[in-house]
Amino acid sequence: MPKPEIHPTWFTDTPVFCDGKLLCYVGSTKRELQVDVWLANHPFYTDSQTLIDSEGRVERFMKKYGLESTDK
Repeated sequence: MPKPEIHPTWFTDTPVFCDGKLLCYVGSTKRELQVDVWLANHPFYTDSQTLIDSEGRVERFMKKYGLESTDK
């Protein structure tokens, strides 16, 4: 049996906001949640993420230690 008076208050319908817009309702110990990143504005999900890899990891390692490439 949990001890009384030590657990935080649970709010079942806590609004979640991102950029001032209501996203959804969740259960939380806070009355209101503010998030900076959400599925709709995350670079990975909006295809705005750019990966820049001018030289691969293996090539950098080989170059750093002066090893010959294993490519044939």
